[in-house]
Amino acid sequence: MSGLPIASIACALLAALLFACAAVAQQSAAAAVPEGSSLVTGILRSPRWWAGLIGDGGGYAMQVAALALGSVLVVQPILVCSLVFALPLAARFAGRRINARTWLLAGALVAALGVFLVVGDPTEGNSDAPLGDWVLPLAILVGVVVAATVAGLSRIEAHWRALLLGAASGLLYGLAAAVTKYVTDLFSDGLGAVLTSWQTYTLVAAGAAGVFLQQKAFQVGPISASLPAVTIAEPLGAIFVGMAVLDERLRTGDLGLAATILAVVVMLATALALSRSQVDAAEGANSAKN
Repeated sequence: MSGLPIASIACALLAALLFACAAVAQQSAAAAVPEGSSLVTGILRSPRWWAGLIGDGGGYAMQVAALALGSVLVVQPILVCSLVFALPLAARFAGRRINARTWLLAGALVAALGVFLVVGDPTEGNSDAPLGDWVLPLAILVGVVVAATVAGLSRIEAHWRALLLGAASGLLYGLAAAVTKYVTDLFSDGLGAVLTSWQTYTLVAAGAAGVFLQQKAFQVGPISASLPAVTIAEPLGAIFVGMAVLDERLRTGDLGLAATILAVVVMLATALALSRSQVDAAEGANSAKN
């Protein structure tokens, strides 16, 4: 192992905490907007949503700093920790306690993340890949986002709608994170290079669409359904772009690769289990009140 970028990891953890606080604030604001009403108009009138937006801004600034100090494959998986931060916050605001099973799942998720970072030992890649290398991965990613969005806007159970819209949002955030590293590198060439790069406008479009879909997911279902989807889809989208376009790789042997893949599977499984456990807890609390 060549050594972990500690400063990058610290910035990414701080970003995860800020994103978690922002998500809890924004979900409570978006959930208060009836589905028949304009989501944008409703959230723009909410001071709580604006507070969440400030938290998102701080989180993104820390994410940019983390990406400047480390690779996409290091930074994006760490943002999964925002789920560990957000679910207890959401439960506290809802007047519920976190049970032992939830803490065990959160511990398993963090342990799996540690295995991915230490055993996988991700490398930094080539941030200036030509446009031709982007076309197919972008088409695949956008196709998945469109399919998830269409399904999330259909007449299915609210939990699944929130999950699908959250996944679409997370994939767009992952794309934005991947191009962020490229755009930040462009600043060394001057503002003109930034403004004339197609990656800059891809970053803006992916970020704006991701924010809208996340708010829609918050509106149609509980945060325990949408946030795990956002949190897991974002690193998956970023890792896909990092490995398919930016030539980032894992520095490990066959046994280490198997352990790393297992760690990713555990991260996915525990995130979904955390979502399900929080939904069950919310339903139990509502039944007790009734």
